[in-house]
This record gives sequence, C-alpha cells and structure tokens, in this order.
Amino acid sequence: MAHLTKQIADTVTQVGVHAAYGDPVELGGATIMPVACASYGFGAGEGDAGAEGASGEGSGGGGGGFAIPVGAYVSRDGATRFEPNLIALIAVAVPFVCVAGRALARIIRALKK
Repeated sequence: MAHLTKQIADTVTQVGVHAAYGDPVELGGATIMPVACASYGFGAGEGDAGAEGASGEGSGGGGGGFAIPVGAYVSRDGATRFEPNLIALIAVAVPFVCVAGRALARIIRALKK
C-alpha cells in the first residue's frame, strides 16, 4: 500500500502547474492560456491483527480531485490580460453572497437588541 501511495504522490507532483495552467492555444490572432483552481487529496489505510482470538485484516485507500475553470490569460497585440470565466465566478459568488447576507442580517438583528 505504501508503494501505491508514493507512486500517486509522485504522479501528482509531476502534474504540478499543468493542473492549474493549460497549454497556450493560438486562436484568431490571440494566444489563450486557460487557468483553473485545482485540488487533490489522497488517503491510505492499513490493517492489523484483531482482538484476542479474532482474526483481523485491513487495507484501504482512496483519492480524488477537482478543477474549477476560473478564466484565461489572453495575449493579443502585445498586451496580456486575465479574463475570468463568468459562470465559475457566479458559481463561487452565490454561496459567498448567501453566507455574507445571513451574517449581515444576524449582525443587524443583534445590534437592534
């Protein structure tokens, strides 16, 4: 199991920045480099003998990851700027606005008392 975990960790390390930044693409006189927020997580387990008189065994492992496209760097006419992915921005902003709104409502309610 430890060998598998090390192998996965080495693979993720090699991916590195390529998980967050895509390869540049030439499109209509502009160079576009996609940008994402990427995260990975892995875990492993092991087993041992059970209690007295019982046999025990064990094993386990798992992992996962995700990437959210946040925008792209666009270079045209010698200038480079970041253009956000508005759908991802809205998807991230909606829960934040809801939580901030509830917190603000509670603060106002507490100040009125």
